[in-house]
Amino acid sequence: MPILQPTLSATCQRYLLPSALRRVAPALAVVLLAGTAQAEVIHQALETEQFAITIERIADGFQHPWAVAILPDGRYLVSERSGELNLVDPDSGQSQVLEGIPEVSQHGQGGLLDVVLHPEFGDGEHDWIYFTWSKPEGNHSRSALSRVKWEGDSLGEVKHLFEQDRASSPGRHYGSRLAWLDDGTLLMSIGDRGVDPSRAQARDDHAGSTLRLTETGEAPDDNPFVDDDSTLDEIYTLGNRNIQGMTVLSNGEPWATEHGPRTGDELNHLVAGSNYGWPEVSLGNDYSTNEPIGAETKPGMVDPVYRFEGRFAPSGLAEVTSDAFGAWQGNLLAGGLGSQKLLRLVLEGGRVVDEELILEGDIGRIRDVRQGPNGAIYLLTDSSQGGLYRLTPAAL
Repeated sequence: MPILQPTLSATCQRYLLPSALRRVAPALAVVLLAGTAQAEVIHQALETEQFAITIERIADGFQHPWAVAILPDGRYLVSERSGELNLVDPDSGQSQVLEGIPEVSQHGQGGLLDVVLHPEFGDGEHDWIYFTWSKPEGNHSRSALSRVKWEGDSLGEVKHLFEQDRASSPGRHYGSRLAWLDDGTLLMSIGDRGVDPSRAQARDDHAGSTLRLTETGEAPDDNPFVDDDSTLDEIYTLGNRNIQGMTVLSNGEPWATEHGPRTGDELNHLVAGSNYGWPEVSLGNDYSTNEPIGAETKPGMVDPVYRFEGRFAPSGLAEVTSDAFGAWQGNLLAGGLGSQKLLRLVLEGGRVVDEELILEGDIGRIRDVRQGPNGAIYLLTDSSQGGLYRLTPAAL
């Protein structure tokens, strides 16, 4: 499949100006918006191609946060790599640490990672919070999945659902993004763990893959490799280097953003049973030699739908479904870490046909992107003083 290389429009290029020239309204003003909580306004009316947006900081002071989930009552759950799960009040922005999360391996990129709610959360029976974490095992660690029952203001007993088949040196490429499919099964990404990239092609190894699991952590009977004795039953796709952005579109399709090697970051449409090539196929280069890694394409392996320009470092991916965002509906919003970018990607027929640079350096390293049930878009930044931000169309 041809890969669309990003071409910035005139509107996008304005973001390359000094940040002080991009601000439409004074930053750091405190306002109370109708129907929203009191928050610190970072941009009152930042122009995009279709409309202006308001960016507010809801809460900050998180130590390298990784994910945000939004409870039905409007409160937020924010995970920190250190192993803390925070309950954030939407009105004051104040947070409290919830007790009961297991001890995590905090080495390098490890820790408490993604957090999502059960699709039927709120009915009492299914009030489960699912989370991924790096499980310590001596001097090694594993990517793991657990869930804990929500008890209104506290956590109940933790139930461990799944862990990858082997422990390895800690610190790199845990993947760990979660997304629910329409049939009630759960996708989980696991990175190649960084030391031996060839693990992503090993069918008897969970590393470098996405998994499809039931709500209790088993392999569904209709997984693509359950009748293949050479492949682990949980594997949904393989050849994935390190997926840290994943979402399921309104049409049921799972999509993911994936860290490639240098300049090889990708957007992929995840199809059951497919091999995405890493490390035999790559559009990136070796970090030390800057030489290409692998071939650009190979028979039987899926080419990326889109290659991000430069060193984007993708993390966090969401489809815009809110009526409030009008022309953005059905588009993807992809966050970038090292690039500190937020990109809007327009999909048509399974291809990216247009893109717009929404943010660059305005709030920092973007770790998570979520569409909120209230129609707003939420961003989480990764730093020692990370923040939770809300994007809404600017009031006229």
